[in-house]
Amino acid sequence: MTLLAILVGTLVAGIGSVWVAAWLSFGILSRYTQHMLSLAAGALMATSFLHLLPEAFESEAGAHELFLTLLVGLLFFFLLDKAELWHHGHEHGHGHGHGHGHAHAHGHGHLHDKGHDHVHSTHANEEPTRGQWAVLAGDSVHCFGDGILIASAFIADMRLGVIAALAVLAHEIPHHMGDLAVLRQGSSSRQAAILKVSMAGAITALGGAVGYVLVDALHDWLPYFLVVASSSFVYVALADLIPQLQKRLSARETAAQILWLSVGIGMVVLVSALGGHQH
Repeated sequence: MTLLAILVGTLVAGIGSVWVAAWLSFGILSRYTQHMLSLAAGALMATSFLHLLPEAFESEAGAHELFLTLLVGLLFFFLLDKAELWHHGHEHGHGHGHGHGHAHAHGHGHLHDKGHDHVHSTHANEEPTRGQWAVLAGDSVHCFGDGILIASAFIADMRLGVIAALAVLAHEIPHHMGDLAVLRQGSSSRQAAILKVSMAGAITALGGAVGYVLVDALHDWLPYFLVVASSSFVYVALADLIPQLQKRLSARETAAQILWLSVGIGMVVLVSALGGHQH
């Protein structure tokens, strides 16, 4: 009975949050596509610095080990991004004549501005978004950790489990809106973006099942899961999203960017406050 409750709770939290985020991103906020990148950067950084990292550091784990994990995580996602660019440059090098040079330019300038998008619009549909794999990998680790948290809560008390599942669902909405903005940026299909993030969300159930079996053994590892997930969101926000917002813009456009960045941070803060930090 407890295992069934854990599986239902983790699936509702993991996938439900993605669908609510998609409904908001592609429904109400769909006309603000460019602003979604600012919102994404704000939501990803706030999720890391105000939610995941504080929770990891409140645990028994040593600060030195957690910072080391954060550093290794950032390097890992940097290399993942490099591998993605190298593989992509290799793949398209012959067909489009923008192989390794394109990868280098992308890695060096990192700007991905509108002009760049128009130049490559012929194959924009095929081109994976920078940071896409970093976001999905970080998401998967984060969701696995969420599953363990929900499982621990259900094992302690059924009502606590329900509260934990709802808290995770609410917390994940602004963060998944950020993920969808990152994936949508280089993918022509909303469905593909929703499917990829939903698959990462489904890993919450795997975390729940593993947590049910190994709850005591995994409890000590939870802070490290939180830090690894955090490193991916920080990396994507700072290495991929923020540089795209660094272009020279008018005062009005800059103000709009800052506003949407603040909205992304504000959403995470608000949800944390409403959740009473049960997460």
